[in-house]
Amino acid sequence: MRKIKYPIIGLVIFGSLFSLFSPKVVPENLQPQEILDAVANKDVIIIFNPGGWGNTPLEKAEDFAPIVKGIELTLNDWGYNSIVIPYIRTKDNLFGKVTGVKEFFNSFQNSSKDLSERIEFITKNFPDKKIIIAGLSNGASFVNETYGKISEEVKGSVCAIAVGTPFWTDTPESNNILQLSNERKDTLVKGDVGSLLLALVRAPFVGAFQATGHDYFWESPEVSSQIITFLEGKFR
Repeated sequence: MRKIKYPIIGLVIFGSLFSLFSPKVVPENLQPQEILDAVANKDVIIIFNPGGWGNTPLEKAEDFAPIVKGIELTLNDWGYNSIVIPYIRTKDNLFGKVTGVKEFFNSFQNSSKDLSERIEFITKNFPDKKIIIAGLSNGASFVNETYGKISEEVKGSVCAIAVGTPFWTDTPESNNILQLSNERKDTLVKGDVGSLLLALVRAPFVGAFQATGHDYFWESPEVSSQIITFLEGKFR
């Protein structure tokens, strides 16, 4: 047992020191002036926040891109010219992911502050524009944290769509935030420990952690109808 014990302790200590002293790596997002140039001729800005590490490009986010596209098309049908701008939370390398893990356990304090400041910057320069921050899973947690940091005078120009927010996330009470949970069928939202443990056991065999009810589809009435109703209250 001792032969096993000491290597494990060594790995824990090494991992802790590596995490503590590794450099902070900030992902590359659009700079403030680039954002202003991109949104100048748009009515609505949709800020895309994928799940997982938060670095999946929009065109590859098969789990969330169709929902964002549905939002965009709905707004276009109502006469709004919209643009989707991704916000990347994690740089796709070792130190970037170490920084991402720190941010996750720190409730995205630094990255949510950064995005909230960018939103404030946009509204200061374009006070008539509307902003939607949309996120899936970890991205939904991030959206909730970001919305909570936006100043009260700006919140009237911002609404949030949080899809599948994990149960450990504090969610602000606001009529400007839509929380989707597949009608409470999402076990990650409910915090169904038994089901989540089973999903964790199955993960190595199926290649991913798949929580029951944590799949969201625009075609589903639990998704599209709720989003459209929410947006009608903000844009029509």
